[in-house]
Amino acid sequence: MAVQEMRKARAEEHADRNSGRLGHGSVTAVRAARELGLKKREFDLAVQLGRIRTVADCGGGRRRVAREELDRLLESERTATPLGERLRTAGTSEGAALLGIGSARFTGLARAGYLRPVRFYLNRYRAVVWLYLVEELTDFAARHPELLRGGYPPAMRAVLAAGEDRRPRNWRSRRLGEFLSRTEDPWEQAALFSSLLEPDRVARVVDTPREADRLAGLRAGLVAAEPRGPAAREAVHKLLVADDPDEADWIVLNLAMSLDEARARDEARACDMTRACDATRPKEGARVKAETPVKQARAAADPVKVSRHTGSGCCAVWTACRGGRGRRRRGGGPGAAGSRGHMRHTERRVFSSPCLSRVPS
Repeated sequence: MAVQEMRKARAEEHADRNSGRLGHGSVTAVRAARELGLKKREFDLAVQLGRIRTVADCGGGRRRVAREELDRLLESERTATPLGERLRTAGTSEGAALLGIGSARFTGLARAGYLRPVRFYLNRYRAVVWLYLVEELTDFAARHPELLRGGYPPAMRAVLAAGEDRRPRNWRSRRLGEFLSRTEDPWEQAALFSSLLEPDRVARVVDTPREADRLAGLRAGLVAAEPRGPAAREAVHKLLVADDPDEADWIVLNLAMSLDEARARDEARACDMTRACDATRPKEGARVKAETPVKQARAAADPVKVSRHTGSGCCAVWTACRGGRGRRRRGGGPGAAGSRGHMRHTERRVFSSPCLSRVPS
């Protein structure tokens, strides 16, 4: 694993040198993590929490870190708590020891929703291990010291008695908020909401297969990569899909609202394009302007007729009818001057315009 990361770092540095962006503009994530003294998982967590802002790569590759952002982080390292210290995570045992309580009470607080996990992983037994930010645990202990001693409050006892576990729900809510903060596009927001629902629930809200394909193409998973094994995938899938009825109803409502906003935006854009087409539509009796002297002479010699466009959209067909030498007709008949007669043919030229919906005759 370390060898692969080293090779990836060298490849990205080589790309930096070739693009001329090394040392200014933006840097790769590997280089930014190395300059900040962060491990890969710490850097990914900082990006996830919004502690490090990234920018899109001009070449369509992995997201990068602007040099100004990197300089800001390096400057804050000298005056504030180091970023690596603020990104420390702890499991159940370490978190309980940090709060001075037992592991059972810590688990009860987390299951009741008082402690929100920031990430998870599967151990070798395919069991979910939740991780919490140490910074948030110490803040919780300072704000709610009454929950660390004595009996459980009634609300907490009710949740535990019902056998609820709000850790997956709180983690999904956290990750959803992190992704939504990075985009304002309603289609991308709808894709995020749809990723938390079962397909049958999504089908009730999505109108057409085209919309379903669009959402599937924009969908981003809450985890970077799913496990390979079927048992591990099944365990992770249970964490990614909303199973609580109230949570699922809330996500369906937000999905419907995002889809309505996306459809309204697309309709507004279509109306703007239609108005632009109307503004550039040729006037009555307008003729096609010749682009070259040859076409000017040809247009002056031959009459030009503009056919009526019966379709819709932003494309018109201009038909120029002129005399010309065509194929010989075999035998007589209307329009033929004997076996050696010549037929007049029509030369059809098609001009496509992004802002032309109808051409008058």
